[in-house]
Amino acid sequence: MKNTLYVLSALLFFVGVVWILQGINIIPGSFMTGQIEWAFAGAVCVVVGVFVLRNAQSR
Repeated sequence: MKNTLYVLSALLFFVGVVWILQGINIIPGSFMTGQIEWAFAGAVCVVVGVFVLRNAQSR
């Protein structure tokens, strides 16, 4: 279970970072490029990923 939470937190974190970079127009080539809503969604993913990681470490 702990390993699953580690993988989930890593996926959430990295997907969130990509969404942030696309949302602020650093990574081009997607419908998300330049759409600030995706940057906010990415920030939420990063925060949730960090939260899941902290909970996984406490188990």
